[in-house]
Amino acid sequence: MKRKTKQDVVPKTTTKTHAKQTGPADAADTGAPARLKRREYEAELERLHVELVKLQQWVVAKGLKVCVVFEGRDTAGKGGTIKAITERVSPRVFRVVALPAPTERERSQMYIQRYVRFLPAAGEIVIFDRSWYNRAGVERVMGFADEGTVRTFLQIVPLMEKAMVKSGVILLKYWLEVSEDEQERRLKERAHDGRKVWKLSPMDLKSYSRWYDYSRARDDMFAATDTPHAPWYVARTDDKRRGRLNIIAHLLEHVPYETLPRKKVDFPKRQKRGGYTEPDHPYKYVKARY
Repeated sequence: MKRKTKQDVVPKTTTKTHAKQTGPADAADTGAPARLKRREYEAELERLHVELVKLQQWVVAKGLKVCVVFEGRDTAGKGGTIKAITERVSPRVFRVVALPAPTERERSQMYIQRYVRFLPAAGEIVIFDRSWYNRAGVERVMGFADEGTVRTFLQIVPLMEKAMVKSGVILLKYWLEVSEDEQERRLKERAHDGRKVWKLSPMDLKSYSRWYDYSRARDDMFAATDTPHAPWYVARTDDKRRGRLNIIAHLLEHVPYETLPRKKVDFPKRQKRGGYTEPDHPYKYVKARY
């Protein structure tokens, strides 16, 4: 059985000085290790993927309900982390929820209503690529929600999350934190890389100009919603590879699971041809360009 731990996802090299700062990444991380090499990263990711498959089998067998929330600054690496988690598991068990802007009808609903319907049933792990915390972050900073609405949300959400946990949902909340310099580097890379231009939106540019507004919104959100029943876990992601591995390892530690026994696989014999012949059909083959 995997043991639960209170280990944080912030690398051990982080000094005590950072805990005294106004935010998890508003000061330079002078103790950060060198960037992880691809070979090391891929070897460790392969090992963790095997464990995620074991977790998947356990969640299905025991009917667990797991909800994982990813929040953080733009370019912090939420999408890449989620892809690293889900690329070797079943999308029917690991469901990713990334909601678009609300429709007119959804705007008229109770705010949390559009998120509740995506919460996990037995045997599911639901991953939110941004979540109800949009209200405390982008909606607040960009003026889509007034201060009174945000304050009400921050009062209500801990109660909602407590109800989720009491109903049997294992709730994990991750905040991915990237430094100001690294965020700028990544945004500029998006502007010049044809594979990434779709990631650069007008909202990204506005958020880039409002670094400290986001810092203040994050600080208020942590103060109101970092609770014993649903704590926030902060992951530094200036090194994307280290950040992904740290988060996956942390997730595996915080959802207790066991390795289920595997039956020996015996492949049956293939049937005989039985007079079958290939048809003379004009197949349209894909051109072999490579």
